[in-house]
Amino acid sequence: MEHIKRYELWRDNAAMDDETRAELLAIAEDAQEIEERFHQDLAFGTGGLRGILGAGTNRMNVYTVRRASQGLANYILENTTDGAARGVVVSHDSRRFSRQFALETALIMIASGIKAYVFEDLRPTPQLSFAIRQLGCIAGVMITASHNPPEYNGYKAYWADGGQFVAPQDEDVIAYVNKIQDFAGLKVADKDEAIKSGMLTVLGSDMDDKYMDEVLSQSLNADVIAKMADDFNIVYTPLNGAGNVPVCHALRSAGFKHIHVVPQQEQPDPNFTTLKYPNPEDPDAFALGAELAKAKNADIIVATDPDADRMGAMVKNRAGEYELLSGNAAGILLAEYILSQKQAQGKLPENSAIISTIVSTNITREIAAAYGAAFYEVLTGFKYIAEKIRLWEQSGEHTYIFGFEESYGYLSGSGVRDKDAISATMLICEIAAWYKSRGMSIFDGLDEIYKKYGYFKEAVKSVTLKGMEGLAKIQTTMAGLRENPPKSVGGVALGEFRDYKGGKVAGFPSSDVLYYVLEDGAWFCVRPSGTEPKIKIYMGVTGDDGADAQRRLGILSKSVLELIGDL
Repeated sequence: MEHIKRYELWRDNAAMDDETRAELLAIAEDAQEIEERFHQDLAFGTGGLRGILGAGTNRMNVYTVRRASQGLANYILENTTDGAARGVVVSHDSRRFSRQFALETALIMIASGIKAYVFEDLRPTPQLSFAIRQLGCIAGVMITASHNPPEYNGYKAYWADGGQFVAPQDEDVIAYVNKIQDFAGLKVADKDEAIKSGMLTVLGSDMDDKYMDEVLSQSLNADVIAKMADDFNIVYTPLNGAGNVPVCHALRSAGFKHIHVVPQQEQPDPNFTTLKYPNPEDPDAFALGAELAKAKNADIIVATDPDADRMGAMVKNRAGEYELLSGNAAGILLAEYILSQKQAQGKLPENSAIISTIVSTNITREIAAAYGAAFYEVLTGFKYIAEKIRLWEQSGEHTYIFGFEESYGYLSGSGVRDKDAISATMLICEIAAWYKSRGMSIFDGLDEIYKKYGYFKEAVKSVTLKGMEGLAKIQTTMAGLRENPPKSVGGVALGEFRDYKGGKVAGFPSSDVLYYVLEDGAWFCVRPSGTEPKIKIYMGVTGDDGADAQRRLGILSKSVLELIGDL
């Protein structure tokens, strides 16, 4: 069988290091494990690599990282005239082998004649995006698996605009990576010689300072922060990732005085020892933060994921309990605040625009309209928001103000081209202080928004299906929904069905996404996760009031999950 041959090629390859060979020998009698590790190459998808750490072609390891880097290097050399001189910047988060993978990436580039920059230590994803444009680099690489469990790591590739690759360029890069079949014999430069020759530059505080200036430029009400600072308490957890230093720096520089970092989750920890799942979308990730918040009577609890591109926040509800804001709730709070304050200050350009994704709340369209801003929808993935920013810069058609996706990703301003939890943390704390200065909580603020624009409610459900069997089930489920769309859901007739695969929806690239709109305006969307073994289901409704919207959402959710479960 092919996977056995691939296993034996790795096991017997003289260029493999002793540790990798020992790991492979240890699974010699485990046929299922060999198949899982070698039945395919770990796919270099449209965002890069992401997978379980370990030896094998279908795992994240130094050899799959070198292969991806060599493919990217070859693409740069064959498709640009100045890419080698402009160079590639590399960053990494706190995960296992992240530093090693970052250095290997840089040294593969240098061995190919491409200049490289690497940060002196872990840095967040948004700072990597920022640095690409500041340095004028041709590309960038971030070593991270974002919010995945600790057994994962990943490799995110970016182009010169600071955004991840988009079509058709993404497929071109993938093709270059797939051409590389030599996992073990690729040439890697010597680090010390690379530094001595000037081919490798280590980045430190200078780039940190420039990035922090960009973050702080997004603050809109320094006077409110100053007014409330003595009586405003923040609890923050970086979830043992890259956010601690930049978030605390941003908050203090913005004027906040009382910032309490969760001690057990303050330092980088690749095992995320105190966490089941290092994801600010998960209320369980806030358990230690909530304990500290109660002791400090905190106004807000904020968490960032390991690479600090996603931000989640908890605030007190009317019962006095800390409750996690949904990604949509935080998004509309940010959208309303940024647009309203810029308008009040005379800083909102006439051609302003905000962006969200097709699976995020529909209320954003209403918010944009209220301030005379254009509203655009894109597919899931912040790279599509970055693409819009780039195109608008070139055409002058719009000025980008703010964008978000419901999966806890937000970006104010265009200095960064990926979601930025550092600036989002600063802004959500500023919003909480602003409402407090008006005698209101954030939940009061949400009520104010819903009364103004209508009662919208959304939910996201995930069905996890691991391994090869899980992948097959995901494919079968998507095929069933695509070929036989339901005529009705929860007793409500289907009004519109959109299949985004194959470029069937005008203005959108091909994507394995199915979108259903019911005749009462409710909607749901189904797609496989691009980063985890899951099917994700998004749902949204409107109602006469909050209770009615919640009731409608409950009916829709039950009906859709039954539909998925029957396939």
